[in-house]
Amino acid sequence: MAKTTNTQLSLALIGGGNMASALASGLIGRRCAAADIHVIDHNAAARERWEALGAHAAAAPDARLSECRVWFFAVKPQVMAEVVRQCQPWLKPGTLVISIAAGIPSAAIARWLGDAQGPYTRIVRCMPNTPALIACGMTGMTAMPGVDADDHALAETLLRAVGEVLWVPDDTAIDAVTALSGSGPAYVFLFLEALIAAGVRQGLDAEQARQLALATFHGATQLATLSPDTPAVLRERVTSKGGTTAAALAVFEQRGLAAIMDEAVAAAARRAHELAQEFSR
Repeated sequence: MAKTTNTQLSLALIGGGNMASALASGLIGRRCAAADIHVIDHNAAARERWEALGAHAAAAPDARLSECRVWFFAVKPQVMAEVVRQCQPWLKPGTLVISIAAGIPSAAIARWLGDAQGPYTRIVRCMPNTPALIACGMTGMTAMPGVDADDHALAETLLRAVGEVLWVPDDTAIDAVTALSGSGPAYVFLFLEALIAAGVRQGLDAEQARQLALATFHGATQLATLSPDTPAVLRERVTSKGGTTAAALAVFEQRGLAAIMDEAVAAAARRAHELAQEFSR
């Protein structure tokens, strides 16, 4: 028997940029058809791209939002409050709201979507990272009390379209997720830059150094993912006493790499908290 596609999900993408596109590419044909997607984006070229795919598109929030089971907010944090309030008139009690807006606490979104009866708490807040653009992302997720088991499962299914997911208990934990995995790709890219440059200084050409560095990173992370051993054990297995690896690791230890990483991640977490306070007013 031929496998049928589940196209029962109606989805509003509020903000039609790269992350929304990545999500849609993972869902169209699996959980929804292009015609089940309604995109809100002020950029005319973006709307044309979505319409060419078969999706609906509008420049501003409109009544079609009321027909969508899920609202996925993917706009810049600076405009999040305004956009959420513009969407609020079309909110229904069964709408699942998912936000990937950096630095916007769930409670602020709940307040902006609320009415005289109080805040709206059927909200999941997410923090993906840029590898989601190639379906290799890592997304931290937290749910408000209004999210039932079905919504919880649905939100997880949606974000799994762009990679792996991890549920955390609250917005404070999302700040930590932001500092580690949200900003983390930049730390990896910085290390890659430095490793490639070091290889060039040792006599390799730039392409050779790049190829070696990227393959080494890929292989090492795959090994760490598949191995039952901790990174510390894997590191020790590569390190022979008095050998080349030991000489390199001694420099990292002398320069305080672990302390630098701890300070850097803590700084990112503090900034995430500051942004949350700034944008949730």
